[in-house]
This record gives sequence, C-alpha cells and structure tokens, in this order.
Amino acid sequence: MIWVIDASVLIKAYIPECGSEQAGRVLCRFEAGEVDLVAPDLIYPETGNILWKKVRREELMESEAQEIADAISGLPLQVESGRSLMPMALDIAMTCGVTVYDALYVALATAHETQMLTADGKLVSALVGTDYRKNVVGLEAAEISDEGL
Repeated sequence: MIWVIDASVLIKAYIPECGSEQAGRVLCRFEAGEVDLVAPDLIYPETGNILWKKVRREELMESEAQEIADAISGLPLQVESGRSLMPMALDIAMTCGVTVYDALYVALATAHETQMLTADGKLVSALVGTDYRKNVVGLEAAEISDEGL
C-alpha cells in the first residue's frame, strides 16, 4: 500500500500538536514496512520552512528544529521529482483553486492511484466536489489502523 504524505503530516509526527497521534501512527506503519510513503521533492523545503517558522515564533529551539530536520532527511521516503508532475499539478491548481505546491501532492496521489494524507483542512475543503476528492484524506478524519486507511 502506498500513501502520499505531505509536509503538514510529516511535521506533526515530530511536533506534538493536534493530529500528532495520527501522524505518529502513519510513521509507525511506514517504519514497520506496512506502507510505503511517497512525496514530491518539495517536501524537504516545505518541512524546513515550517521548522523555520516555528523557531521564529519561538515554538521550537533551533537545536530542536535541526534535530527534526535531520530525522526527516534520514527517512527513506520514496521521493519523486516535481518536474514530471508539474503539468498535472498546474491543471489541478487552476481547476481547483489551490496552490501549485499543494497540487503537486494531489498530482502525485493521482498518478499513483492512491490517497494523500494531509492536515490541511483548507486543501481538503477546496477539493470537495472535484474529481480529486478521492485522492485526498484529511489526517484528522482518517482512520489509520492496521488494516489501512
């Protein structure tokens, strides 16, 4: 089973906040070899930017942010280039009114005929009523169990 994971979910697996328990279960299933996690290469600058913001807001110390960045960089995620996804992502962005950044994850899930996990409620809402709704699952609504999503 393959899931596309976005930066919002990945960060929650390392920083205690709403949704962290579900994100932690996702990583546990990944580390146990029960699921494969795939993401566009954009995931690294996005997670870095989230960590930077949390340091700027004094929600994390620099050393904590660096430890999390190192842990994320060390995960054996299946990472795919945004280059090949760009045409589909741009179409999704223009059709659905979402950012190209978010649309890259949706395009990847669509290409793999799977679902992306996100903690971005605005993205989930923007895709309701579109053909892409089936490819996106909100982390808070997801039932992540041993049987699947």
